[in-house]
Amino acid sequence: MKLSELFRRYLLYGLSGPVIALNLWVLGQLFAYFEGIITFTVLSAVLALLLNYIVRLFQQLGFNRSQAILLVLSLFLIVVVISAVTLIPIVIDQATQILQGLPQLLEAGNRNLTWFQNLINERQLPLDLNQIVTQATSQIQGFVGLLPELAVNTLGQVFATAFLIVLAFYMLLYGDRFWHGLINLLPERLAVALSESLQQQFHQFFLSQLLLSLVMVLFLLPIFLILQIRYSLLFALLIGFFEIVPLFGATIGIGIVTLLALGIQGYWTAAQIVISGIFFQQITDNIIAPRLRGDFTGLNPIWVVISLLVGFRVAGFLGVVLAMPIAATIKSTIEVMRLPERRRVLPLPPE
Repeated sequence: MKLSELFRRYLLYGLSGPVIALNLWVLGQLFAYFEGIITFTVLSAVLALLLNYIVRLFQQLGFNRSQAILLVLSLFLIVVVISAVTLIPIVIDQATQILQGLPQLLEAGNRNLTWFQNLINERQLPLDLNQIVTQATSQIQGFVGLLPELAVNTLGQVFATAFLIVLAFYMLLYGDRFWHGLINLLPERLAVALSESLQQQFHQFFLSQLLLSLVMVLFLLPIFLILQIRYSLLFALLIGFFEIVPLFGATIGIGIVTLLALGIQGYWTAAQIVISGIFFQQITDNIIAPRLRGDFTGLNPIWVVISLLVGFRVAGFLGVVLAMPIAATIKSTIEVMRLPERRRVLPLPPE
């Protein structure tokens, strides 16, 4: 290789780094500006993706797609109304009681930290918890004033949820053609590879995570009720919600619920929650999850952790949830692109 060609290659590599970094920074700024819209659209798309399984089931029973979507919409609204009358008031009441008692819990934690700091000082250990104590005190002082604002935001979330449901059903009706129009803007081979990877990875990931979350709630709720743990429904739903986060989501949920139970009901209740939570987490992660997921990502665990950290840095909780299927989609798309070239035309969605 000539020296001039080698110089041009290294020059290209050297210039590509800053250009890529600049593009990533611009994308980050755009995401920060449109974060609310992007999050709202993604949540609607996930809901539409999950409801589409039920729509396909009704289509197999002989309904056309429009009839199936209308039937699913009716059933979904019935479920929402029943939940709003039965479960949601219980969850809101339990959450309100915890929020109202949280300042006292923070004060108790502040006293424990102060006692622990005094013990450290007596032993002359190189550890300073004063910053934690100061932050906890400021949180106690400002928390009570946030309760009215929280109530107003809750009312706003009701309207946002209604609009999210409407957008999800519009996606069920017109999402296929919308997606087909976007994907056809790409080169044919990349469009085919990306479409296949997205459908496989995202469908399997979200369906499996939702089922795991539901199984976790169904496992824990009867146990919490039998053990007569206060706020059983709220605690089970919290752990099930964090189960959506891959790898360590359930652990975070169990930890949060344990800390709440420790301040509300004491050590014995907290120990019961830890034991039952870890027991059923092992069942879901080691027995149920492999059967649901299979080896759908094929990612090295190190890359999984890195993708989760990057997702959290870019988009917070939503980024953590989406990081794993996005990383798996990128890997799968590259693998398909490396296969011998196949000419395929993306089929038009059904009318």
